[in-house]
Amino acid sequence: MGDLIMSVPAIRAIKESFSPKITVLTSSMAAGIVPAISEIDDVIVFDLPWVKAKETIASEEIFTLVQELRQKSFDAAVIFTVFSQNPLPAAMIAYLAGISLRLAYCRENPYELLTNWVTDREPYSFIQHQVSRDLQLVNSIGATTTNTHLHLSVSELTDEVVIGKLENAGINPSKPWLIFHAGVSEKKREYPKERWVAAAKTLIGQMGFQILFTGAGSEKHSCNELAELTGKGAISVAGLFSLQEFIALIKQAPLVVSVNTGTVHIAAAVNTPVVVLYAQTNPQHTPWEVPNKVLEYSIDVDTRSRNEVIQHLYKDVYKEPSPVPLAEDIVNAVTQLLAETSGDKKIS
Repeated sequence: MGDLIMSVPAIRAIKESFSPKITVLTSSMAAGIVPAISEIDDVIVFDLPWVKAKETIASEEIFTLVQELRQKSFDAAVIFTVFSQNPLPAAMIAYLAGISLRLAYCRENPYELLTNWVTDREPYSFIQHQVSRDLQLVNSIGATTTNTHLHLSVSELTDEVVIGKLENAGINPSKPWLIFHAGVSEKKREYPKERWVAAAKTLIGQMGFQILFTGAGSEKHSCNELAELTGKGAISVAGLFSLQEFIALIKQAPLVVSVNTGTVHIAAAVNTPVVVLYAQTNPQHTPWEVPNKVLEYSIDVDTRSRNEVIQHLYKDVYKEPSPVPLAEDIVNAVTQLLAETSGDKKIS
């Protein structure tokens, strides 16, 4: 989901430059965010075997996808990847579907699989933010935009629903509140439970904040535990909101504290300041064009990716160990960021 959000400026550049109808082929894990992206006209949801997904598909289903793409007669395919991914499986799908123009970054010579090929020099020569990477890709075919912000849309009705749910959950929206988002898609990105609790207790006790522990329905147990350990002033709202409502919740929050996951990019897309507890897995995905504080820390050697490109990062970029941030580091970052942005976003 975060990857798709970061591709929005590049998608916008294509839309503004060529005025096409844009269909996004994405996974079930990302598809939920599509209704909030106005630049996208249609979506095809398919969990391909080279993308992390909840379930494994049967191999023959790929031929069904190829046939569907062929029937829709697309003029071009743009393949967005992070630098540790290989675009050629997706390029083969586009090739078999008869899509005549196919654009992607690639390290090896793709020959006929790509008609437009941008040599991928990351991360060995340089590293850029994922948004910049995607923009540079579409710039190579003449697609440009002056608006490089991330953006997600929600209705005013959704805003009202969120306020009602907060009140029903025991939150007073008229008093200061913050979001603590502890849930992660990968265990190696987890931030220690006791430090979440210590930071929450300090912000409640010294600054009078209400702390909302957020997460998916599957994370309800862990969020409930964090709220219980924190005590008065903390409440778990995990599983309470739909994705659209969650976007609206983050939009209304004065600040979000989160591990490096899709929540960070939602915050950037609705202009909410964010403190990121940033496990060093990929340097491309820090908050984009939004006030932020990034607190990096190393992950255990045993949990690091086996991907050789990511291994290069640990040898070159992340070679010096970074300790896990303390609870007081979070408190200091929150205090500083709120002071810096006090005139930008009203604390509700």
